[in-house]
Amino acid sequence: MPSSTLGIAPLLDAFFRRRFAAAGLVQETVPLDGGATTVHCWRFPPGAASEEDLPVLVLLHGFGPPATWQWFRQVGALSRRFRLVVPNLLFFGGSRTSGKERSEARQAEAVAQLIRAVVPSGGRVSVVGTSYGGFVAYHVARLLGADAVERVVIASSDLLKGDADDRALLRRGGADRVEDVMLPRTPEKMRRLMELAYHRPRRFAPGFVLRDLIQYLYTDNIEEKKELIQAITLGDKDKFQLTPLPQQVLVLWGENDQIFPIEKAFQVTRQLGATARLEILKNTGHMPQEEDAKRFNEALLNFLLPAPISSL
Repeated sequence: MPSSTLGIAPLLDAFFRRRFAAAGLVQETVPLDGGATTVHCWRFPPGAASEEDLPVLVLLHGFGPPATWQWFRQVGALSRRFRLVVPNLLFFGGSRTSGKERSEARQAEAVAQLIRAVVPSGGRVSVVGTSYGGFVAYHVARLLGADAVERVVIASSDLLKGDADDRALLRRGGADRVEDVMLPRTPEKMRRLMELAYHRPRRFAPGFVLRDLIQYLYTDNIEEKKELIQAITLGDKDKFQLTPLPQQVLVLWGENDQIFPIEKAFQVTRQLGATARLEILKNTGHMPQEEDAKRFNEALLNFLLPAPISSL
């Protein structure tokens, strides 16, 4: 992200980082692939004896701002019950690779390597992914298997996305290419993305604020992020087939999602088979973890923790 300290975006960024630090998380940059890849993450403190009995939970962000901007409403509540690992995916928030592969499966390989690097040997994890992060979470679960990944949450993530879905999104977004929707370059495009992402978007965001957010969040690694969008293998039957996972799966979806409409939630859940169940969060859009954090967090805790039903 740009180094400027002026504007509202740097203030928000500092606030979100403080939320992560207050949850007891520390930053670490982990070299992978002999240094060709580096993954920046927020994680539980290494060697914290008081947390050794807590399960490990990995949170994978969606396309857009870095992890701190997308999970700041979750880390406080979840850190009391889990050892958290919250990476920035490749080309977001300080994570990089010199490799040329850009698919979500490659993102999953990097996450799997990170898990092996920071989680004690033999430890199991659960994985939560939202939107693009849900694509990655599915691949992580399939790659590592049930011996390493215990439970999976796929939130607001159309694992059956195809060309027809992209065309429908472009009509809703008033754009010619998916990257023009997901990587806004003007206040008008930023405002439209917010209208698609939130059921109740802020109605009066001034243009100068939107320009500040674009400059701060949507200028780094633009070409690489375009390549990430273009390299998504979902919908390419020669490269990807959605099959049931051996793990228990929770599919979480905002009822009013305009990025991935609610009917896709039912299709994804059916395709994932008998181990998957669907929970719909009413009066939320594509970002239920922000629009109704309390219900989103409760859904996670109820699914990830053993009985009795957990509560915030």
